[in-house]
Amino acid sequence: MTAFNPEDRGRHKKLILTWSITFLVLFPLLIVLGLLMRMNQGEVIKVDNATFYSYMTLHGLGMAGVLFSMAWAAVFYLVGTRYVKLNIGLGYAVFLLVVIGSVGLAVATLIGKFAAGWYMLYPLPFIGATWKAWTTGLAIISLIIMGVAWLIGCLHVVYALSREYGGFTNLIGWQYLGKKPPEKELPPLALIATISLVPGILAFIAGAAMLVMYLLQHLEPSLSFDALVQKNLMFFFGHTLVNITMYCGVGWLYTLLPEFTGREWKLNKLTVYAWNATFFFIVFAYFHHLYMDFVQPTGLQIAGQLASYFSAIPATAVTMFGVIAQLYRSKVKWGVIPTAFLLGVAGWAIGGFAAVVDSTISINKVLHNTLWVPAHFHTYMLMGVVLLILAFLYYLGSTEKNRDLSPKAGFGFWLFVAGAYGFLLMFYLGGMESIPRRFSEYASSGIAHTHDTGALLAKVAALFVALVLIGLLMMYGALFNGLLKKDQAPAK
Repeated sequence: MTAFNPEDRGRHKKLILTWSITFLVLFPLLIVLGLLMRMNQGEVIKVDNATFYSYMTLHGLGMAGVLFSMAWAAVFYLVGTRYVKLNIGLGYAVFLLVVIGSVGLAVATLIGKFAAGWYMLYPLPFIGATWKAWTTGLAIISLIIMGVAWLIGCLHVVYALSREYGGFTNLIGWQYLGKKPPEKELPPLALIATISLVPGILAFIAGAAMLVMYLLQHLEPSLSFDALVQKNLMFFFGHTLVNITMYCGVGWLYTLLPEFTGREWKLNKLTVYAWNATFFFIVFAYFHHLYMDFVQPTGLQIAGQLASYFSAIPATAVTMFGVIAQLYRSKVKWGVIPTAFLLGVAGWAIGGFAAVVDSTISINKVLHNTLWVPAHFHTYMLMGVVLLILAFLYYLGSTEKNRDLSPKAGFGFWLFVAGAYGFLLMFYLGGMESIPRRFSEYASSGIAHTHDTGALLAKVAALFVALVLIGLLMMYGALFNGLLKKDQAPAK
């Protein structure tokens, strides 16, 4: 059994506070970029196309990076203070590299107007670009730096857990599938972290390979690469990154919710089978992003359809039933932490269901380039990942005797939830009305219904985003007060 001394816990606490404060500063700033985009689409303000798409690029890449970084940092903290010793210096190195990459990306987009979108679909950064070449190079290098940081961080956590629990097969719970009970209990977080981070490692390697090719072409314009290969690499990287961000959050749900219900949440055969199935299917689910690429082999399109369906069921189902079993007649005190956990799982399920709908080939033909797509992934991230992160941050800054929110912060939490679902509803209605995504404005569509409906929904969405920001800022007093309070560590 690994022994943890107070000094190690104190160093881990300082590191996670560094990540947490950085997240709390950057998150609302990235929301503001989204607000400006919706206001422009709603014709409340006027932003030129170059600026709009630079905002869209930073908003997409920034949100995905900030949320994953915070999710990884929370896993690093929980694993490093409960199960196995981790290298805190390496944790700071990952933070520094991510900050360097983030600054570079911000300069490339906000100053250099790099506007290739988060997907940077090849050969877009090199053909017909409205931005200068140096911004392309800076954006590529910045993403490589962040990808290398995440790769190092994931490898370290998986390696340390593997040494502690006897190898990779034990980490994914195969010892639970035999007739004999396991000699050593595997914490659910160790299983879920492995299921999350190993596909992440593969995705970061794929992303690095793609970005290195981008960098080579940036340095030598005469080079060219296969566009379909590049698109597969990009969506394997991006889709996997978003999915494992959610799974990391679910990992600390399994770990922390039992502290509020007073019930153990141990692994069993069903849980192990479910998460192992997710581990397999998540690698292939990204194919549903390429349905419109008709040169993609038909077998891969079918695999994408099946993997999208199968990856959505096992882990979600066992987790939802597990949450119900934890909460049913548990006499849990409904503070912000268990409430955010419950609503976060609900957001995961709602966004996941909407994604499965869109991943159906016959439906995808209609919804693919509509606002239905940002609807489902904003649900998954904003009402899933973000709520789980907020639950973790409130937990981190509280003690067993001090977990109640002030009336102001409690009102802010519900205002955040209400504003978020109002904002998401405008996306879903836009998708059902075939309002196109990625349009900076709708007047140029030449279709009266698209212009009128799209602008109206964007205007209403902007109002709901304002509520999200107000609710978030109302929570910040309680969050910062808890996180920055000296000598206050959450009780295990």
